[in-house]
Amino acid sequence: MNIYCSDVSLEAFFNSKEAAMIEKCKSSSGEIAQLEALNRNTIANALSDINDEGVERIVVTDQYTKVIYDSNSSNSIEGHYALYPEIYSALDGKNVFYSKYTNGVMYSATAMPVYAYNTQIGCVYIIESDAAQGTLIATLQNSIFIITIVLEAIVILFSVIHFTKYTDRIRKIMGSIRNVRQGDYTHRLQMQGNDELNDLGNEFNDLISRLQISENKRSQFVSDASHELKTPLASIKLLTDSILQNTMDVETTREFVADIGSEADRLNRMSQKLLTLSRSDASIAPEFEITYIAPTIERAIRMLGQIAENSDVHIHLDVQHDLPILIYEDDLYQVIFNLIENGIKYNKIGGDLFITLSSDDNDAVITIRDTGVGIPKESLDNIFERFYRVDKDRSRKSGGSGLGLSIVNSIVERNNGTIQVESEVGVGTEFRLRFPVFYSEEDLK
Repeated sequence: MNIYCSDVSLEAFFNSKEAAMIEKCKSSSGEIAQLEALNRNTIANALSDINDEGVERIVVTDQYTKVIYDSNSSNSIEGHYALYPEIYSALDGKNVFYSKYTNGVMYSATAMPVYAYNTQIGCVYIIESDAAQGTLIATLQNSIFIITIVLEAIVILFSVIHFTKYTDRIRKIMGSIRNVRQGDYTHRLQMQGNDELNDLGNEFNDLISRLQISENKRSQFVSDASHELKTPLASIKLLTDSILQNTMDVETTREFVADIGSEADRLNRMSQKLLTLSRSDASIAPEFEITYIAPTIERAIRMLGQIAENSDVHIHLDVQHDLPILIYEDDLYQVIFNLIENGIKYNKIGGDLFITLSSDDNDAVITIRDTGVGIPKESLDNIFERFYRVDKDRSRKSGGSGLGLSIVNSIVERNNGTIQVESEVGVGTEFRLRFPVFYSEEDLK
């Protein structure tokens, strides 16, 4: 039994590692395929991000197995022909992966052909040694070993005394373990009695609860990442489509190209933040900077101008005071963009969208009011919940995921702001944001 559990745990880690390594190799292959010239410098620049991700060694060959690039500077084989069987298999058109666990370290390697314009131009070979995961495997195996020994001892001891009673309870525990192994984290043991088996059942339930929390965090991370990355990608798509229409002057085209660059930079910053989060498995500490609100609003309006025009929605901007607040600019842009986008999506044809920036005491107040379909009163208390949709059919048609307002609310709260909403069905919806105005360095103390 111990061997079986160990094999199962190792297989799970190997499968996870295989997926991650193949993805790294695929990403590297894609970067190399886009290069105009293959040499050490161009490949090194293209794979700089991959080299920073804990990879031990990257080898890139041409289609004849000659090494063009080797990240191992101390024992480089550049200029030589690679003799690794994995590279030969990759050049035969196969994706290769192997992994082994030895002496507390998980060693993995993968190789993949590189194609450019449907022609094989070489292969990429990645080697990784992961001591952290090796330690995790060792810990898991030790835990499985201890649990297995305990279970086996319990089976032997209690089968002698009360064979039927205790074997039934043990079968129940093992059945629960199988359910959890198949991904059912909602399963809980219902144990009776006041003995070691009951304690084991309680520990099992506690472990599954923690596993369920971890899985929920992973799922939330994936959904939030997808939604946040969608915004700059949508902006880039809109700007690109506008340029391709070839109806604007040179100056406007330059402005749009500059906006595309800004959105690409924002996408890169988001990617780095998400990567940090995935590595640390912890919340990212808020980033603050002094940001003036008006330029951020104007940028969001410019990005969504084509959508508003296509939907025959008229945007009205009234800036009474441009005010500085303490917030990361990308966070503010994400909030404004989402609210304006919603005001366009759920507006009426020929409707209006009013955006006002004003001050109230020591607060900056941003008001976004549309003349759209409105939100029923019974839904107002739920619109900031994850995956909540007022009208599922309407959200499906407009591409809504039920995450936008949840992310908006999270960003606002994280930056010491507040958000209020008022709505009337058939009349429209108004969102009101408030942030403390930043006047001087003293306000930081």
